[in-house]
Order: sequence, then C-alpha cells, then structure tokens
Amino acid sequence: MAGEIWVLGATGRIGREAVQRLRQAGTEVVAVGRDRERLTRTVPDTRAVTGTLDEVCARLAAESPAVVINTVGPFAVTAPQVARACPAGTHYVDVGNELSAFESLHAMHTDAAATGRTLVCGAGFGVLATESILLHLLAGEEKPSRVRVDALASVEVEPGALGEALAATIVRAVLDGGREVRQGRLVRTRAGGAAERLTTPDGDAVTTAAMGSGELFAAWQASGAPSVIGASALAPATPAARAATSAAGGLLRLPGLAGFATRRLARVTTTTARERPRRSSWGRARVEWPSGRVREGWLRTGEGMTFTADAVTEVAQRLAKGEGRPGAYTPARLFGPEVALAAGAEFVA
Repeated sequence: MAGEIWVLGATGRIGREAVQRLRQAGTEVVAVGRDRERLTRTVPDTRAVTGTLDEVCARLAAESPAVVINTVGPFAVTAPQVARACPAGTHYVDVGNELSAFESLHAMHTDAAATGRTLVCGAGFGVLATESILLHLLAGEEKPSRVRVDALASVEVEPGALGEALAATIVRAVLDGGREVRQGRLVRTRAGGAAERLTTPDGDAVTTAAMGSGELFAAWQASGAPSVIGASALAPATPAARAATSAAGGLLRLPGLAGFATRRLARVTTTTARERPRRSSWGRARVEWPSGRVREGWLRTGEGMTFTADAVTEVAQRLAKGEGRPGAYTPARLFGPEVALAAGAEFVA
C-alpha cells in the first residue's frame, strides 16, 4: 500500500482537517481511530482502520504506508510507540509539543537513519512557528549566546468533551513542569517563570512565560545557544497560577494519581464554543550574540489549529514525495523555515 498516508486520531479537529486536505490534494488517505461509526460520520467516504493503539501499530508494521500522521496525545506515550511501529521506509510526523516526546524521538535518530525512515516531531503551530522565525533570524549568522522564543496561539475553541487524549496531554505538561537551557544544559525550573509582556505587531498585549516544551527543544537544537527559553501564552504566568501548577505537579507524581487525574479530567470537563481571542497567531524570536547585538522577529499566521492542520499536511506530503532525509528532526530543521510559509505563515519584521 505504498503511497498511502495514515492519519491517527482522524475524528479530532486536527485529524479530520488533515484528512480533508489530503483528499483535496488527491492523496490516498486512511482515517484511523477507535470508533468506526464515529469515523464514518466524521470523515465519510474515506478508507478507515479502527482499533486500539496497539492494534493500529501492528497494522502499520504489516501494511507499510508511506507516511503516518499522529495527532493522538499524550505524545510522550504515543510518539515513540507509533514511530517504533513504522517499518523501514515508512515516515512519521506528529503535532506534539511535549518535551519528553521530542527527546524520545530524537534518541531514535540513528535507528531511523539506518532504516530509511524520517521522524518529524512538532509539525504544529508552536514549534514550527517559533523555530521558523528563529532560523530566519539566524541565517548566515554566528552562533548566538541567548535565545528566547515565544508562541502566541490564537485558537477557536470547539464545544464538546475534553477527551482522554487531550486530558492526558494536559496532565503530562503539568508533570513535566518548567525547563530552560542554562550554560548549555537543560535544567528544571518552575513552570511559568521568565514571564514577559509582549506587544504583537498587531498591537495586542500578551503575556508569555517559560515552559518545558517542544518550542524549547527546537530552539535549542536550531541555535545551539547556551541559554535558551521557550515561552508560551498558555503557560501559567501569574504567581497564583505558577504556585498551583507547581503544587499539582508534585501531587501528580504520587503513584497512580496521574492516571486518576487524567480519567477524571476527561470525564468531567467540557468546552464551550469560543472565538479566537486575536486575529493572528504569532511566533516570536529574540536572539542575542556574544557581541551584544540583538535581533527580534515575528512570524504571523491565522487561527492556530488551522495552521497546525496545514503544517502537518504540508510536511506529510513532502515526506510522501521523498523530500525528507532519514533520521529524527523538527520540521523547519528538516525542510527549512520556508515550510512554515508554504503552510500559510509570513515573516513580519
């Protein structure tokens, strides 16, 4: 079945939008999920594969699609499992943003290279936007001494149940806590540190704060800087929110509590429809060199989830055409910052 692109989590927003884009491009696409009836209702007239993640991974090994798109969290769990299940020659791409997922996939670089597979983590808004503007600023430059990237997503919220996959991703982020790169080493910090009030080129004021995230990992890999901060508008920036996140992280490390919290959060939490808070989503990078010279740049796109669907589809299609190279990468390090432009972004300033 060479040439097929499988989309795991095809009933979720990113998954179903990726299926639609791939079908519009004339790609052979397979929608993958746990519930056949829901798949049929959500992505009709599309070949479907159903089963647990273990069952789907077994099918991957047997059927060898060209590319697997993974939109199912928590990526700290699903990313390494699905990537390992991809047979020789089957490429992998996900939309994760969990630091531990990036570390796991990049630890597989040598094995992926030896088996002709390309593994791409973080082909979604935050990672691609921030590493693309960073690489744009670094083009032709020497290694910087300090880097900060900020992800300012503007997302439209759909109504409905939170779902166990998203609940598990949230719990995982709380468990991971904060991280920064200091003196060339990844160190643990309190989530929500290094808060900064930014004003976007549109004039919106948004506070971001540091997290242990895919943005941090990608910026460190892209720049090689000894001091790196990866910040987000989603991080707990107020003192009360930081204290609550820190306390919750400590509790969740108790045996069995993370699983209980995930199930409880998925069962009792629902979202109500909400328009995106700002017209644009932004990736921002600030770079400082040993000389003291500083550059700042912004990347603009529209609604964050729409950009994520566009980005992961763009990366998957490039992989299916054989444009990648074996090993493990973040998207802009593999294809260059122009991949973000192809997905609908633009550089500003």
